[in-house]
Amino acid sequence: MTKIKNILFIMADQLRWDYLSCYGHPHLHTPNIDRLAERGVRFDRAYVQSPVCGPSRASCYTGRTVFSHGATWNRVPLPIGELTLGDYLRPLGVRTAVVGKTHMVPDREGMARLGLNGSTEIGIRVSQPGFDPYERDDGLHPTPMLRNKGGTLHYNDWLRQQGYEGENPWNDYANAAEGPDGALLSGWHLKNSNLPARVQEEHSETAYMTMRAREFIEETGDRPWLCHLSYIKPHWPYMAPAPYHDMFGPETWLPAVRSEPERENPNPVYGAFMGMEVSETFSMQGVRETVLPAYMGLIKQIDDHLGRLFSWLEETGKDKDTMIVFTSDHGDYLGDHWMGEKELFHEVSVRVPLIIYDPRPEADATRGTVCDALVEAIDLVPTFLEATGAPIASHRLEGRSLQPLLHGCTPEDWRDAVFSEIDYAFYAAREALDVDVSEARGYMLRTARWKYIHFKGFPPQLFDLRHDPDEFEDLGRNPDYEMVRQEMHSRLLDRLTSRKNRVTMTDEGVRALRRDEDSSGILIGKWAP
Repeated sequence: MTKIKNILFIMADQLRWDYLSCYGHPHLHTPNIDRLAERGVRFDRAYVQSPVCGPSRASCYTGRTVFSHGATWNRVPLPIGELTLGDYLRPLGVRTAVVGKTHMVPDREGMARLGLNGSTEIGIRVSQPGFDPYERDDGLHPTPMLRNKGGTLHYNDWLRQQGYEGENPWNDYANAAEGPDGALLSGWHLKNSNLPARVQEEHSETAYMTMRAREFIEETGDRPWLCHLSYIKPHWPYMAPAPYHDMFGPETWLPAVRSEPERENPNPVYGAFMGMEVSETFSMQGVRETVLPAYMGLIKQIDDHLGRLFSWLEETGKDKDTMIVFTSDHGDYLGDHWMGEKELFHEVSVRVPLIIYDPRPEADATRGTVCDALVEAIDLVPTFLEATGAPIASHRLEGRSLQPLLHGCTPEDWRDAVFSEIDYAFYAAREALDVDVSEARGYMLRTARWKYIHFKGFPPQLFDLRHDPDEFEDLGRNPDYEMVRQEMHSRLLDRLTSRKNRVTMTDEGVRALRRDEDSSGILIGKWAP
């Protein structure tokens, strides 16, 4: 089988799985992403390892679940010993770089312990994490935060070259609108979301990152590469440049998926999250209606720019040796289930789009097909390793390669459940529940029919997805479903105890030690020669 030379790994931030036309949205037409699906495989049941930016991405980059790699929230460093995509692919000569967001922070304590300087080549790779930071930009730069980081931002420098003035054009142009009296209207305030950003569309973050990805590919030339094009949008601040800010009116909005019974005696953890300010805001009349035009417009803008990038790859012939992956790090409640943001385990939060185009002839039979296998974000790393011919680190990786599915063969032992988890120690919900930071954990196991959620110290949640696909009726405390809960809890325990934590020795190394035990001269339990 031929090997993949290049990988274009595209991720949109906070993109719901159902806000693309190829996934069924009736009004938000995304023809270029749809065309990618027509050339590849669209996975209909793909799930992230955590519905939070940082831990989800860390799992995408390591192939390991959240409490295995340890970066359990956005500002929790990925431990220095964890290997990521760059560590696996770089020995093959693959230039591995990020354009856009990773939301990872360096393990500075670990670096200091080993005497690593962040300005050296190895120090940069360890702190980035594993990527060459061609255009690293996590997309959140309010002025106080920017000042605390030294005030420098490459995108701001470029904006100034285009004529945008001031200390922080990201804040004042790309993510702000202008009032009728000339006042600056911040994109951080949701009431301004349906106004056009002050930046010209061709100078917006989405346009800029697409441009930089193309420049990276051009500069790399014939050398193999993985480009992680990680779009900052449609994540908040929800603010789109004209003409994308008002392309979608009331006739295009999907109704909120929520019911009054959800708020009657809810699971305590769910109730605490419903009580957070962002959830109460999105539950107010008119809020989601103000945000949706921007959210949908930002997705449409990404699709348009991807169309130009895909066309350029085809014109240059690079599409013939480049695997293209499109996905998201999590969804967005947008008022569904009386929630804002993400964090919990409803489908709109934990389920994501996943489309993979494999240019090799072995994938011809599956082009334009939809795969309903249960897949996880941790499957991407082993997929990339198998496609490029890199060694499969089976003692570390907790996911499975999707290559058989891409080539039309579903293994008989393919998983029948997907797993996700959250460390909610960092939220006001944890304080409302009076839970210690080490106890604020939740775990989800979803099969074809059942979704079971275990919150440490609280009753579980259980949803029958066959009869309740909208997840309105929580059966977690219904005595009639005790046997189902016990079975799902047992299966969750199996998954939790199957993590791969022996990462410093391969499985073959273990077998070799066992074989060599007698020859070492150490004799245990022998009675006589």
